[in-house]
Amino acid sequence: MPAKIPATIVTGFLGSGKTTLIRHLLANAEGRRIALIINEFGDLGVDGDILKGCGDETCTDDDVMELSNGCICCTVAEDFVPTLEKLLSREPKPDHIVIETSGLALPQPLVQAFNWPEISTRVTVDGVVTLVDGKAVAEGRFAHDVAAVDAQRAQDENLDHETPLSELFEDQIACADMIVVNKTDLLSPLEAKGLSDRLRTEARTGVQVVATSMGVLPASVLLGQSAAAEADMAARNAPHHHHHDDDGEDHPHDHDHDEFESFTVTRPEITDPAAFAETVTRAIRDHDILRLKGFASVAGKPMRLTIQAVGPRVETYYDRPVGDAPRETRLVVIGQAGLDSAAITEALSAG
Repeated sequence: MPAKIPATIVTGFLGSGKTTLIRHLLANAEGRRIALIINEFGDLGVDGDILKGCGDETCTDDDVMELSNGCICCTVAEDFVPTLEKLLSREPKPDHIVIETSGLALPQPLVQAFNWPEISTRVTVDGVVTLVDGKAVAEGRFAHDVAAVDAQRAQDENLDHETPLSELFEDQIACADMIVVNKTDLLSPLEAKGLSDRLRTEARTGVQVVATSMGVLPASVLLGQSAAAEADMAARNAPHHHHHDDDGEDHPHDHDHDEFESFTVTRPEITDPAAFAETVTRAIRDHDILRLKGFASVAGKPMRLTIQAVGPRVETYYDRPVGDAPRETRLVVIGQAGLDSAAITEALSAG
């Protein structure tokens, strides 16, 4: 049985920076093959060159196209499930699916669609990432260009046009598994911290708030470890920092990788998966963990248990036989710099 493909939903108002975030992600995919599902190609086409290398002959294929860097792009079109099935039938399969939504409607129906029998065995919901325009929210406007958001709402007759933006914004915060505050370069450090603290109190317990500017975040923070990284996880115990590019110059975006760290926790096999999931949930809540991913051996079970968590959303499923691998549990923890790795290791080793 192949491992399930994780799907991440990125939501937020027009102008919050989703396009920039996704473009940065595709440009820094670190070898992942990413499938992108967007509501409108126009959304990404506006600032152009993400679709470079996509000639007309590739774009006509039923709204599914290959991008120049091996990513696959398609629109939600009329129905989400057929779109997803079409992506899943492609070879090679995507490593990760990213779904961009407008933030004008709750992503819950999308999350529910992953329960469809023909999809639930092949895809797992990685999490909902809500992108926030830090400057607009700090000023109480919720969106950089309120008129543009209202115009976008007016175009879609399925949307409820009466709800104030502040309520739609509250919905986005309430359903987030991770909140990304963008454009923090336009705020003072004090304003940025105040906004992050406020959003954390409005979100569910365990949801982390990550600040950035220009949509720059490492792929491992947005999408978790890539498949390639899992193969050499043992070598990745030290907090890893990205170094200079080959031309020897220090690129301005390199420092953002130092703001995150990851380490691996290895523990013996577990006896009770439900209790273990509870242990994981508690550790995430108590120690500000952004993401946690790994595999557990369960006493008496031939299959290994896959665990993947983004904030308070913890997904577990059996994916394949443990086989000759050691019967142990190995978890990669990702968080903002300053994680207490000793305390986290102890918390995850309980029970």
